[in-house]
Amino acid sequence: MFLKIVSWNSFILLAAVIFSQPVNLSAQETVTPRPRLVVGIVIDQMKYDYLFRFEHQYTQGGFKRLMKEGFTFHDMRYNYMPTYTGPGHASIYTGTTPSVHGIISNDWYDKHREVSLYCTQDSSVTPVGGKAGYMSPKNLITTTITDELRITSNFKSKVIGIALKDRGAILPAGHSANAAYWYDAATGNWITSTWYMKNLPDWVKSFNSYRFAEEHLKLPWKTFFPIEQYSQSTADENAYEETFSGETKPVFPHDIPAIAKGNLGLIRYIPAGNTFTRDFALEAIRAEDLGRDSIPDFLCVSFSTPDYIGHQFGTHSIELQDCYVRLDRDLESLFNFLDARVGKEQYMVFLTADHAAVPNPVFLNDNKLPGGFFNSSSLTDTLSRFLSTQFGTGKWVMKIDNDQVFLNHRLMEQKKVDAAKMRRMTADFILQFEPITEAVTSDDLRQNDFHKPPLSFLENGFNSKRSGDVAFLIRPGYIEWSRKTGTTHGSPYTYDTHVPLIFSGWKIKQGSSVRSVYITDIAPTLSLLLGCEFPNGCTGKPLEELFK
Repeated sequence: MFLKIVSWNSFILLAAVIFSQPVNLSAQETVTPRPRLVVGIVIDQMKYDYLFRFEHQYTQGGFKRLMKEGFTFHDMRYNYMPTYTGPGHASIYTGTTPSVHGIISNDWYDKHREVSLYCTQDSSVTPVGGKAGYMSPKNLITTTITDELRITSNFKSKVIGIALKDRGAILPAGHSANAAYWYDAATGNWITSTWYMKNLPDWVKSFNSYRFAEEHLKLPWKTFFPIEQYSQSTADENAYEETFSGETKPVFPHDIPAIAKGNLGLIRYIPAGNTFTRDFALEAIRAEDLGRDSIPDFLCVSFSTPDYIGHQFGTHSIELQDCYVRLDRDLESLFNFLDARVGKEQYMVFLTADHAAVPNPVFLNDNKLPGGFFNSSSLTDTLSRFLSTQFGTGKWVMKIDNDQVFLNHRLMEQKKVDAAKMRRMTADFILQFEPITEAVTSDDLRQNDFHKPPLSFLENGFNSKRSGDVAFLIRPGYIEWSRKTGTTHGSPYTYDTHVPLIFSGWKIKQGSSVRSVYITDIAPTLSLLLGCEFPNGCTGKPLEELFK
């Protein structure tokens, strides 16, 4: 007699063995469930504390919904420098650092061709739909999680990247994306390049035809709440903010129609830029039928406007607070649309940032905190004169860029100079300058294994073929900035590296962790959730809390 059959599937398997017939179980029974759509949200220049500093003015459906329903990693850090937009987006989606994926900055000095190179520039492609389209992921030398999803699905998964900044759309979408779209200020259009397609889809052409950027620029920028309710920010009129061209003071209300005067690029600097991005993302979801079947799709959305506003007005301005108040509502409407279109339990969202930012150094000093400014041009002149006294007259310093010194290798060869000696003398010499606190040569970075930050962050940001001869660190609170207003980022310190990370939606349990994790851990986590390979240069580790 047969043993007791415990299930219908067991009976099918036993019968197949007896009768030598192939087994055909339904896809629902054999395929591991996966989200229909992953939406990766990157906020350009978001400090971790913005989740809480402005939360009393957030709705229940934006940032608060993510934290209430999802899993929050409170100690998420970047583990390299420089912390800029290009490297940030690349590191999130490749699961590795610039030392491996090659996007060492937004732009860098190409020491082989002796020219400056932008991270997504590609002269082999042409614009589609606009003018600023000579762009592609060509300079990214590893795969992304989005590439791996495309490979695993036999290129049936749809992947689309969207951002006002080209690098915020292109680098997350990866090499094999169906599309990446970015904003062209010359035309007011969302555009792409021939890397992806020869012509814009009809839905993009239709969206562009409504001239939404021009419509947004017809309205003044007023605070969402009465201005006296922005108590988490400095006074509206202060010495830390940069005025818009055409304004006499950087104060509300900002008369955008008078300031714009046909400048369609101004959309990037006002909260409407986030709304403009959100609306285009909603249309992409609808028109491309993202998340409508069992094959996972991936939408990469980067909100670029907070970075522009942060640079212009600083981290403690009413303008920045108002930007996040409004962005919270944009996120709420995005999530509501996804609930209705894809299904609340059918999509997964993760939200993080490509970097944070330092408070304006004048603001720091006025509040008795350390900070200041660094001028690399004066260092260039002084270092050039020093090297000429040591090795003979010549243009020894080609460029100081991204806190790195690029020396003249061609001249070294001509004069038979010991390159390692020049690098060592350069590093030792620049250490005498304030506020430089550390300088290491490319030889040090190749040979040593730095285990502790910030030197380990220098190492993680160093790529032998693309980086300079000497890398240096400046003091916390100091920035290289051409003006005394606004702010920037790029350092290995916590004010630039500590960013939010929240997963929410499909099968993500509610909870939080204070374990120290790195931005490179996001991509391998997504790989396991999606059932695909890790990106081929991945050095991060999956976030185990999501799998317990």
